Amino acid sequence: MARKISNRRKLLTTIIAWVIGLLLFFPIFWTAVAAFKTESDAYTLPQNWLSTPWTLENFGIVQERSNYFRYVFNTSVIVILSTLLGLVFAIPAAWSMAFAPNPEGGSKISSLGWLGIVLGSLAICFVALYFNNWKPTNAVIGILLLFIFVVPASLWAWSRNTHNMLLWMLSTKMMPPAGALIPIYLIFNRNGLVFRDWGWANWGDYNIMDSFWGMVPLMTLLNLPIVIWMLFTYFKEIPVGILEAARMDGASLWNELSRVLTPMALPGIASTCLLNLILSWNEAFWSLNLTNKYAAPLSFFISEYSSPEGQFWAKLSAASMMAIAPILIIGWFSQKQLVRGLTFGAVK
Repeated sequence: MARKISNRRKLLTTIIAWVIGLLLFFPIFWTAVAAFKTESDAYTLPQNWLSTPWTLENFGIVQERSNYFRYVFNTSVIVILSTLLGLVFAIPAAWSMAFAPNPEGGSKISSLGWLGIVLGSLAICFVALYFNNWKPTNAVIGILLLFIFVVPASLWAWSRNTHNMLLWMLSTKMMPPAGALIPIYLIFNRNGLVFRDWGWANWGDYNIMDSFWGMVPLMTLLNLPIVIWMLFTYFKEIPVGILEAARMDGASLWNELSRVLTPMALPGIASTCLLNLILSWNEAFWSLNLTNKYAAPLSFFISEYSSPEGQFWAKLSAASMMAIAPILIIGWFSQKQLVRGLTFGAVK
């Protein structure tokens, strides 16, 4: 039997929720007000929002100085393609973890097995160096890194049970982005670190810096752990008997995923896409370091109004409001779907 909540407690909870909501909204409100003020009025402290005149010139100046719609296009391409590419990998991965999980303890590899894997990886590296006359060229460095780090890490993840694999994937989001900036920057700027004159092709001079070819896969990989984790949670709420009934009726794996599983988990998939869209849209660290002109998103567009010559608060606020306006509109119209998806399976 549900416990009755007193009116006083409801009132107190409502007041606390409104206070927290207003505190979270206040920076956006301040930015919106500053966007409609002149530079001198935006600097004035304390602010006098009512007596000072309101103007739209900041938005016009921002549009004249920067091609706003070009930045919106770049952001939309990166966000949409990275979300779709993430679903291509996340849905099968979440399906396998939810309906064909590794048992508790997984297929453990013994200590001698791990020693053999590490020694075997090192042996392959030494063989590669030997046939290269012990001259570590760029291609050889890529092969060494592959066998020393990727192979043992992949086998370790495969040997764990499902929950350990999920935690391991999510732990990749806990590392500060600056820790991986240098290697990713070098890969973007100089593909020759890995690909360099293989005989049939020489990609040493080609780089993916400031291009969709680099930003779309990067955004996909950055958000893929969260996407898989969320989809796994939604898929676990679907009864296994429904999928078994589809298999007994002769449904193939593709039909099971596309005609049975996906329609039932559509609220969860939609909310996952919305969350991935928001995360990709607001990503600033990698955008500022890996783009400059051709694939620069809206976060780079905002940074153009913060310069050593001075802080143009009114224009910076106008640019910020123009950057967040599309995602605010999308969030406003899809809030019911987002809440429904985030609470999917919460009540049994």
